[in-house]
Amino acid sequence: MTRRWLAVAAGSLIGTLGVAAVLVCVGSGCSSVGYVGQALTGHLEIVERAKPLSQWIADPTTPAPLRAQLERAQQMREFAVHELALPDNRSYRRYAALDRPAALWNVVAAPELSLTLKTWCYAGMGCVGYRGYYDRADADALAAQLRAEGWEVQVYGVPAYSTLGWTDWLGGDPLLSTFIGWPEGELARLIFHELAHQVVYVADDTAFNESYATAVERIGGRRWLASQADAQARAVTDALEAVDRRRGEFRALLQAARQDLVQVYADPALGADARRAAKAARLQRLRDDHTRLKAGAWDGWPGYDRWFAEVNNAALAIQGAYSDLVPDFERLFVQQGSDFTRFHAAVRRIAALPKDQRLATLHAVP
Repeated sequence: MTRRWLAVAAGSLIGTLGVAAVLVCVGSGCSSVGYVGQALTGHLEIVERAKPLSQWIADPTTPAPLRAQLERAQQMREFAVHELALPDNRSYRRYAALDRPAALWNVVAAPELSLTLKTWCYAGMGCVGYRGYYDRADADALAAQLRAEGWEVQVYGVPAYSTLGWTDWLGGDPLLSTFIGWPEGELARLIFHELAHQVVYVADDTAFNESYATAVERIGGRRWLASQADAQARAVTDALEAVDRRRGEFRALLQAARQDLVQVYADPALGADARRAAKAARLQRLRDDHTRLKAGAWDGWPGYDRWFAEVNNAALAIQGAYSDLVPDFERLFVQQGSDFTRFHAAVRRIAALPKDQRLATLHAVP
Protein backbone atom coordinates (compact mmCIF):
# COMPACT_ATOMS: atom_id res chain seq x y z
CA MET A 1 0.00 0.00 0.00
CA THR A 2 1.77 3.17 -1.14
CA ARG A 3 1.65 6.48 0.64
CA ARG A 4 0.26 8.07 -2.56
CA TRP A 5 -2.65 5.61 -2.53
CA LEU A 6 -3.21 6.28 1.15
CA ALA A 7 -3.40 10.00 0.53
CA VAL A 8 -6.09 9.48 -2.10
CA ALA A 9 -8.00 6.92 -0.03
CA ALA A 10 -7.97 9.24 2.97
CA GLY A 11 -10.20 11.66 1.13
CA SER A 12 -13.22 9.51 1.96
CA LEU A 13 -12.12 8.20 5.35
CA ILE A 14 -14.84 9.45 7.70
CA GLY A 15 -13.28 9.29 11.11
CA THR A 16 -11.75 7.72 14.14
CA LEU A 17 -12.74 7.59 17.78
CA GLY A 18 -10.54 9.42 20.29
CA VAL A 19 -8.47 11.41 17.80
CA ALA A 20 -11.34 12.12 15.38
CA ALA A 21 -8.88 11.54 12.57
CA VAL A 22 -9.74 13.27 9.30
CA LEU A 23 -13.06 14.51 10.62
CA VAL A 24 -13.59 18.24 10.36
CA CYS A 25 -13.64 19.64 13.87
CA VAL A 26 -16.58 22.03 14.31
CA GLY A 27 -17.23 24.79 16.79
CA SER A 28 -15.15 27.63 18.18
CA GLY A 29 -11.44 27.00 17.91
CA CYS A 30 -11.83 23.47 16.55
CA SER A 31 -11.30 23.78 12.78
CA SER A 32 -7.51 23.58 12.87
CA VAL A 33 -6.13 22.18 9.64
CA GLY A 34 -2.96 21.30 11.54
CA TYR A 35 -4.85 19.13 14.01
CA VAL A 36 -6.78 17.28 11.34
CA GLY A 37 -3.60 16.87 9.34
CA GLN A 38 -1.63 15.30 12.17
CA ALA A 39 -4.53 13.00 12.99
CA LEU A 40 -4.84 11.89 9.39
CA THR A 41 -1.10 11.38 8.93
CA GLY A 42 -0.73 9.57 12.26
CA HIS A 43 -3.51 7.11 11.60
CA LEU A 44 -2.44 6.40 8.03
CA GLU A 45 1.13 5.73 9.17
CA ILE A 46 -0.23 3.02 11.44
CA VAL A 47 -2.33 1.64 8.58
CA GLU A 48 0.73 1.56 6.35
CA ARG A 49 2.80 -0.31 8.93
CA ALA A 50 0.18 -2.98 9.59
CA LYS A 51 0.52 -6.42 8.00
CA PRO A 52 -1.77 -9.46 8.29
CA LEU A 53 -1.09 -11.65 11.31
CA SER A 54 -0.45 -14.61 9.03
CA GLN A 55 2.55 -12.79 7.53
CA TRP A 56 4.04 -11.95 10.92
CA ILE A 57 3.48 -15.49 12.19
CA ALA A 58 5.03 -17.09 9.09
CA ASP A 59 8.03 -14.74 9.02
CA PRO A 60 11.05 -16.61 10.50
CA THR A 61 12.48 -13.31 11.79
CA THR A 62 9.46 -12.65 14.01
CA PRO A 63 10.58 -13.16 17.64
CA ALA A 64 9.05 -16.26 19.21
CA PRO A 65 7.34 -14.35 22.09
CA LEU A 66 5.69 -11.98 19.61
CA ARG A 67 4.59 -14.87 17.40
CA ALA A 68 3.00 -16.57 20.40
CA GLN A 69 1.15 -13.39 21.38
CA LEU A 70 -0.12 -12.87 17.84
CA GLU A 71 -1.37 -16.44 17.67
CA ARG A 72 -3.11 -15.98 21.00
CA ALA A 73 -4.62 -12.72 19.80
CA GLN A 74 -6.05 -14.57 16.79
CA GLN A 75 -7.82 -16.91 19.18
CA MET A 76 -9.11 -13.97 21.22
CA ARG A 77 -10.44 -12.41 18.04
CA GLU A 78 -12.45 -15.52 17.20
CA PHE A 79 -13.64 -15.79 20.80
CA ALA A 80 -14.87 -12.20 20.59
CA VAL A 81 -17.02 -13.07 17.58
CA HIS A 82 -18.42 -16.42 18.66
CA GLU A 83 -18.72 -15.94 22.43
CA LEU A 84 -19.18 -12.19 22.91
CA ALA A 85 -21.18 -11.34 19.75
CA LEU A 86 -18.62 -8.69 18.75
CA PRO A 87 -18.08 -7.71 15.09
CA ASP A 88 -16.59 -10.21 12.65
CA ASN A 89 -14.58 -7.83 10.49
CA ARG A 90 -10.94 -6.99 9.67
CA SER A 91 -10.07 -5.27 12.96
CA TYR A 92 -7.33 -6.89 15.06
CA ARG A 93 -6.39 -9.32 12.30
CA ARG A 94 -3.27 -7.30 11.43
CA TYR A 95 -0.33 -6.07 13.48
CA ALA A 96 1.78 -2.90 13.40
CA ALA A 97 5.03 -2.28 15.27
CA LEU A 98 5.32 1.34 16.41
CA ASP A 99 8.41 3.19 17.59
CA ARG A 100 6.76 4.84 20.59
CA PRO A 101 5.23 3.74 23.92
CA ALA A 102 1.66 4.84 23.10
CA ALA A 103 -0.52 4.90 20.01
CA LEU A 104 -1.38 8.50 20.82
CA TRP A 105 -1.68 10.92 23.73
CA ASN A 106 -5.01 12.30 24.91
CA VAL A 107 -5.53 15.71 26.45
CA VAL A 108 -8.45 16.20 28.86
CA ALA A 109 -9.44 19.40 30.61
CA ALA A 110 -11.96 20.59 33.18
CA PRO A 111 -12.68 23.94 34.89
CA GLU A 112 -11.16 24.77 38.26
CA LEU A 113 -14.48 24.28 40.06
CA SER A 114 -16.29 21.67 37.98
CA LEU A 115 -16.01 18.02 36.96
CA THR A 116 -17.49 18.70 33.52
CA LEU A 117 -14.97 17.83 30.84
CA LYS A 118 -14.18 20.28 28.09
CA THR A 119 -15.41 18.81 24.81
CA TRP A 120 -14.27 18.98 21.21
CA CYS A 121 -16.90 18.44 18.53
CA TYR A 122 -16.51 16.69 15.20
CA ALA A 123 -18.81 16.37 12.20
CA GLY A 124 -20.24 12.88 12.07
CA MET A 125 -19.45 11.76 15.60
CA GLY A 126 -20.52 14.56 17.91
CA CYS A 127 -18.55 15.84 20.89
CA VAL A 128 -15.99 13.97 22.97
CA GLY A 129 -14.24 14.86 26.20
CA TYR A 130 -10.68 14.42 24.96
CA ARG A 131 -8.40 15.43 22.10
CA GLY A 132 -5.75 13.08 20.79
CA TYR A 133 -2.31 13.59 19.26
CA TYR A 134 0.14 11.15 17.74
CA ASP A 135 3.08 13.30 18.90
CA ARG A 136 3.48 13.81 22.66
CA ALA A 137 4.94 17.28 22.07
CA ASP A 138 1.74 18.39 20.32
CA ALA A 139 -0.35 17.11 23.24
CA ASP A 140 1.87 18.93 25.73
CA ALA A 141 1.59 22.14 23.71
CA LEU A 142 -2.21 22.03 23.84
CA ALA A 143 -2.07 21.21 27.55
CA ALA A 144 0.11 24.28 28.19
CA GLN A 145 -2.30 26.47 26.22
CA LEU A 146 -5.30 25.16 28.17
CA ARG A 147 -3.56 25.68 31.51
CA ALA A 148 -2.80 29.28 30.51
CA GLU A 149 -6.53 29.71 29.87
CA GLY A 150 -7.32 28.49 33.40
CA TRP A 151 -8.24 24.86 32.73
CA GLU A 152 -7.07 21.93 34.82
CA VAL A 153 -5.45 19.45 32.44
CA GLN A 154 -4.21 15.88 32.21
CA VAL A 155 -2.19 14.28 29.40
CA TYR A 156 -2.07 10.48 29.21
CA GLY A 157 -0.86 7.86 26.78
CA VAL A 158 -3.40 5.69 24.96
CA PRO A 159 -2.27 2.20 23.85
CA ALA A 160 -5.16 1.71 21.40
CA TYR A 161 -8.17 3.45 19.94
CA SER A 162 -11.18 2.50 17.86
CA THR A 163 -12.22 3.77 14.43
CA LEU A 164 -15.75 2.48 15.13
CA GLY A 165 -15.57 0.05 12.22
CA TRP A 166 -15.55 2.90 9.67
CA THR A 167 -12.06 2.01 8.43
CA ASP A 168 -12.70 -1.68 7.76
CA TRP A 169 -12.04 -1.02 4.06
CA LEU A 170 -8.52 0.11 5.05
CA GLY A 171 -7.94 -3.03 7.09
CA GLY A 172 -9.67 -2.01 10.29
CA ASP A 173 -7.92 -1.36 13.61
CA PRO A 174 -4.67 -3.32 13.97
CA LEU A 175 -3.04 -4.90 16.96
CA LEU A 176 -0.17 -2.65 18.07
CA SER A 177 3.20 -3.07 19.73
CA THR A 178 1.96 -0.65 22.41
CA PHE A 179 -0.12 -3.43 23.98
CA ILE A 180 0.63 -6.78 22.31
CA GLY A 181 3.03 -7.75 25.11
CA TRP A 182 0.45 -7.36 27.87
CA PRO A 183 -0.51 -10.36 30.04
CA GLU A 184 -3.13 -12.56 28.43
CA GLY A 185 -6.10 -11.35 30.44
CA GLU A 186 -5.26 -7.69 29.89
CA LEU A 187 -4.71 -8.20 26.16
CA ALA A 188 -8.07 -9.92 25.79
CA ARG A 189 -9.83 -7.17 27.71
CA LEU A 190 -8.37 -4.44 25.55
CA ILE A 191 -9.39 -6.19 22.31
CA PHE A 192 -12.92 -6.73 23.64
CA HIS A 193 -13.16 -3.10 24.82
CA GLU A 194 -12.17 -1.62 21.48
CA LEU A 195 -14.42 -3.97 19.50
CA ALA A 196 -17.35 -2.96 21.74
CA HIS A 197 -17.03 0.60 20.44
CA GLN A 198 -17.91 -0.78 17.00
CA VAL A 199 -21.18 -2.21 18.34
CA VAL A 200 -22.59 0.88 20.08
CA TYR A 201 -21.40 4.46 19.86
CA VAL A 202 -23.47 7.45 20.99
CA ALA A 203 -22.51 10.92 19.83
CA ASP A 204 -21.93 13.38 22.68
CA ASP A 205 -21.89 10.76 25.48
CA THR A 206 -18.35 9.75 26.38
CA ALA A 207 -19.39 8.24 29.72
CA PHE A 208 -22.03 5.96 28.14
CA ASN A 209 -19.65 4.77 25.41
CA GLU A 210 -16.66 4.12 27.64
CA SER A 211 -18.56 2.53 30.52
CA TYR A 212 -20.34 0.17 28.11
CA ALA A 213 -17.03 -0.87 26.53
CA THR A 214 -15.48 -1.30 29.97
CA ALA A 215 -18.35 -3.57 31.03
CA VAL A 216 -17.84 -5.67 27.89
CA GLU A 217 -14.12 -5.97 28.55
CA ARG A 218 -14.60 -7.00 32.18
CA ILE A 219 -17.28 -9.60 31.52
CA GLY A 220 -15.60 -10.87 28.37
CA GLY A 221 -12.19 -10.96 30.00
CA ARG A 222 -13.49 -13.10 32.84
CA ARG A 223 -15.10 -15.50 30.36
CA TRP A 224 -11.90 -15.77 28.35
CA LEU A 225 -9.74 -16.56 31.36
CA ALA A 226 -12.28 -19.04 32.73
CA SER A 227 -12.68 -21.02 29.51
CA GLN A 228 -9.64 -20.43 27.34
CA ALA A 229 -6.60 -19.62 29.46
CA ASP A 230 -3.89 -22.26 29.71
CA ALA A 231 -2.16 -23.27 32.94
CA GLN A 232 0.49 -20.59 32.64
CA ALA A 233 -2.11 -17.88 32.01
CA ARG A 234 -4.16 -19.09 34.98
CA ALA A 235 -1.10 -18.74 37.17
CA VAL A 236 -0.86 -15.13 36.05
CA THR A 237 -4.58 -14.69 36.64
CA ASP A 238 -4.15 -14.73 40.41
CA ALA A 239 -1.83 -11.75 40.13
CA LEU A 240 -4.25 -10.01 37.78
CA GLU A 241 -7.11 -10.57 40.21
CA ALA A 242 -5.05 -8.82 42.87
CA VAL A 243 -4.50 -5.93 40.47
CA ASP A 244 -8.25 -5.86 39.77
CA ARG A 245 -8.97 -5.63 43.49
CA ARG A 246 -6.61 -2.69 43.71
CA ARG A 247 -8.28 -1.12 40.74
CA GLY A 248 -11.62 -1.60 42.43
CA GLU A 249 -10.35 0.16 45.53
CA PHE A 250 -8.90 2.90 43.33
CA ARG A 251 -12.24 3.40 41.58
CA ALA A 252 -14.09 3.46 44.91
CA LEU A 253 -11.78 6.19 46.24
CA LEU A 254 -12.28 8.27 43.11
CA GLN A 255 -16.03 7.81 43.01
CA ALA A 256 -16.37 8.97 46.60
CA ALA A 257 -14.19 11.98 45.91
CA ARG A 258 -16.15 12.88 42.76
CA GLN A 259 -19.47 12.65 44.61
CA ASP A 260 -18.19 14.95 47.36
CA LEU A 261 -16.73 17.45 44.90
CA VAL A 262 -19.92 17.58 42.81
CA GLN A 263 -21.76 18.64 45.97
CA VAL A 264 -19.10 21.22 46.82
CA TYR A 265 -19.10 22.76 43.36
CA ALA A 266 -22.91 22.92 43.25
CA ASP A 267 -23.42 24.31 46.78
CA PRO A 268 -25.02 27.78 46.39
CA ALA A 269 -24.07 28.67 49.97
CA LEU A 270 -20.36 28.53 49.14
CA GLY A 271 -18.46 31.29 47.41
CA ALA A 272 -15.58 30.61 45.05
CA ASP A 273 -12.92 30.84 47.75
CA ALA A 274 -14.83 28.48 50.04
CA ARG A 275 -15.22 25.99 47.19
CA ARG A 276 -11.49 26.15 46.48
CA ALA A 277 -10.72 25.48 50.13
CA ALA A 278 -13.18 22.57 50.30
CA LYS A 279 -11.75 21.16 47.07
CA ALA A 280 -8.17 21.34 48.37
CA ALA A 281 -9.18 19.59 51.58
CA ARG A 282 -11.04 16.82 49.72
CA LEU A 283 -8.17 16.18 47.31
CA GLN A 284 -5.75 15.99 50.23
CA ARG A 285 -8.04 13.46 51.92
CA LEU A 286 -8.00 11.46 48.69
CA ARG A 287 -4.19 11.43 48.71
CA ASP A 288 -4.20 10.42 52.39
CA ASP A 289 -6.59 7.55 51.62
CA HIS A 290 -4.22 6.35 48.91
CA THR A 291 -1.28 6.51 51.33
CA ARG A 292 -3.19 4.41 53.87
CA LEU A 293 -4.08 1.78 51.27
CA LYS A 294 -0.47 1.58 50.16
CA ALA A 295 0.55 0.84 53.70
CA GLY A 296 -1.85 -2.10 53.72
CA ALA A 297 -3.28 -3.93 50.73
CA TRP A 298 -1.29 -1.85 48.23
CA ASP A 299 2.07 -2.28 49.94
CA GLY A 300 4.83 -2.52 47.36
CA TRP A 301 2.58 -1.38 44.51
CA PRO A 302 3.29 2.33 43.91
CA GLY A 303 1.81 2.47 40.42
CA TYR A 304 -0.62 5.28 41.19
CA ASP A 305 1.72 7.49 43.22
CA ARG A 306 2.26 10.07 40.50
CA TRP A 307 -1.42 10.04 39.53
CA PHE A 308 -2.51 10.88 43.07
CA ALA A 309 0.21 13.50 43.43
CA GLU A 310 -1.09 15.31 40.34
CA VAL A 311 -4.82 14.60 40.71
CA ASN A 312 -7.14 17.36 39.52
CA ASN A 313 -10.65 17.80 38.14
CA ALA A 314 -9.67 16.65 34.64
CA ALA A 315 -8.13 13.41 35.93
CA LEU A 316 -11.14 12.67 38.14
CA ALA A 317 -13.65 13.45 35.39
CA ILE A 318 -12.10 11.21 32.72
CA GLN A 319 -11.79 8.31 35.19
CA GLY A 320 -15.47 8.69 35.94
CA ALA A 321 -16.32 8.46 32.25
CA TYR A 322 -14.73 5.01 32.08
CA SER A 323 -16.21 3.57 35.26
CA ASP A 324 -19.22 5.30 36.78
CA LEU A 325 -21.86 3.57 34.63
CA VAL A 326 -20.19 0.15 34.53
CA PRO A 327 -22.28 -1.32 37.40
CA ASP A 328 -25.44 -0.30 35.54
CA PHE A 329 -24.29 -2.08 32.38
CA GLU A 330 -23.28 -5.16 34.36
CA ARG A 331 -26.77 -5.32 35.90
CA LEU A 332 -28.25 -4.96 32.42
CA PHE A 333 -26.13 -7.88 31.23
CA VAL A 334 -27.51 -10.10 34.00
CA GLN A 335 -31.04 -8.85 33.28
CA GLN A 336 -30.58 -9.98 29.67
CA GLY A 337 -29.82 -13.52 30.78
CA SER A 338 -26.05 -13.02 30.62
CA ASP A 339 -26.41 -13.32 26.85
CA PHE A 340 -24.20 -10.97 24.83
CA THR A 341 -26.47 -10.80 21.77
CA ARG A 342 -29.43 -9.74 23.89
CA PHE A 343 -27.22 -7.41 25.94
CA HIS A 344 -25.88 -5.53 22.91
CA ALA A 345 -29.43 -5.20 21.53
CA ALA A 346 -30.64 -3.78 24.85
CA VAL A 347 -27.76 -1.28 24.92
CA ARG A 348 -28.64 -0.17 21.38
CA ARG A 349 -32.24 0.45 22.42
CA ILE A 350 -31.16 2.50 25.42
CA ALA A 351 -28.57 4.37 23.34
CA ALA A 352 -31.31 5.56 20.98
CA LEU A 353 -33.10 7.41 23.80
CA PRO A 354 -32.55 11.10 24.62
CA LYS A 355 -29.63 11.48 27.02
CA ASP A 356 -31.63 12.17 30.19
CA GLN A 357 -33.99 9.28 29.48
CA ARG A 358 -31.06 7.09 28.49
CA LEU A 359 -29.32 7.54 31.83
CA ALA A 360 -32.53 7.21 33.81
CA THR A 361 -33.36 3.93 32.04
CA LEU A 362 -29.86 2.59 32.66
CA HIS A 363 -29.90 3.59 36.34
CA ALA A 364 -33.29 1.94 36.78
CA VAL A 365 -32.07 -1.52 35.73
CA PRO A 366 -32.72 -3.74 38.78
